[in-house]
This record gives sequence, C-alpha cells and structure tokens, in this order.
Amino acid sequence: MIRLTDIRKRFGELEVLKGVSLGVRQGEVVSVVGASGAGKTTLLQIMGTLSRPDAGRVEIGGEDPFALGDKALSRFRNDRIGFVFQFHHLLPEFSAFENVCIPGLIGRRPRAEVERRAAELLALVGLTARRDHKPGQLSGGEQQRVAIARAIVNAPAVLLADEPSGNLDTRNREEIHRLFFDLRDELGQTVVIVTHDERLAAMADRKITMSDGRII
Repeated sequence: MIRLTDIRKRFGELEVLKGVSLGVRQGEVVSVVGASGAGKTTLLQIMGTLSRPDAGRVEIGGEDPFALGDKALSRFRNDRIGFVFQFHHLLPEFSAFENVCIPGLIGRRPRAEVERRAAELLALVGLTARRDHKPGQLSGGEQQRVAIARAIVNAPAVLLADEPSGNLDTRNREEIHRLFFDLRDELGQTVVIVTHDERLAAMADRKITMSDGRII
C-alpha cells in the first residue's frame, strides 16, 4: 500500500532523512519509533504528501502523488490519506457528528452518503450517544476518537498518526491504542503510527526504529 524508495530530505544544512526505504502492506499496522530528531515526523509528513522529498519516490496504492498537480494532489490527500495528530484539531463550533462529516463534504461526496458513513464510524468508535455534543463537552479521549472517525470518513487507503495518544491519560491511551487495531480488523485499514509510547509500538505488526535520519 505504501512504498518509499531512497527518500531524502534536507532543511538548510541539516539532512533529516538520509535515504529511507520502506514498504507497508495493506491492512498492516506499523509503528515508527526513535529519539526526538530521528526524522520520524518528517518521514510521516512526506508519506502523507504534506512535504515533498528532495529525492526518492513515494507510492501510495501504486500511484506517485507528487507527480500530480497541486489541485489533484490536494484531492488525493483528502480522499486517500487520513491524519490523526496528538491534538485533535476539532472545530469547536461543530458537533462531533458534523466534525466527522467535514472531510466528506469537502470532497463533494453526496451528503446522505457522508452522513451515513459518519454515523457508522461514530458507532464504531463508541460515540453514538455523544454525536450531537460539541468538542468542549467531550473528554480528551472522546475528542481523539472523533478525530479518528473524521480521519477515515473518506475511507482513505492509509491512516497516518503522529503521537495519537501522547496527550491522554492511561485509560484513554489504552482505548485509543485498541481502536487502531479494531479499525484494521474491521475495515482492513492500513495504519502507520509515529509514537514514543513503547507499549503502543510493541502492539504493532511491525516496529520500525529510526536514528539520525535512517531506519536501523
């Protein structure tokens, strides 16, 4: 599902990625670990098409997204890639249900289809009873579950998560960890997680360790 070949990235004089190659299979949950500054987040941003590599090739589902024009790349990103961050970035003026719907409506999918999918996903993450609550009325764990549902409302090929449980207490952290594997088991979702949480990293099908811009 994901193939990275000899990815290199430099910021000024600092070479952050030094020829990284990686493959991730359909339905696989992969964790990426390493010390701060190892290049984990930069790699995830390139994988998610948020940043262009200086050299190397990225393929998502057999397609090179960086060969697309800007508008086509934006659409590819909205349709094919879901993002979950440490902070949920929910829009405070909208309900949980409306927040989940937003990427589908941006993608100009039929409203009825988007709303049906959003309701199904809120049920999957255990929040049907909270669908009409705004983010300020939800716990941190509930907000992150809404963010995960929002990330997959367009049925993306890939779900990318950057420290998804780093801002949660132990109980909510465990619930979020389990949810990623439920998504894989029930939806066949491909997931790549950058994390400092060794417990989450060890749960993954495969753990990738980075150091100084390389996979070790």
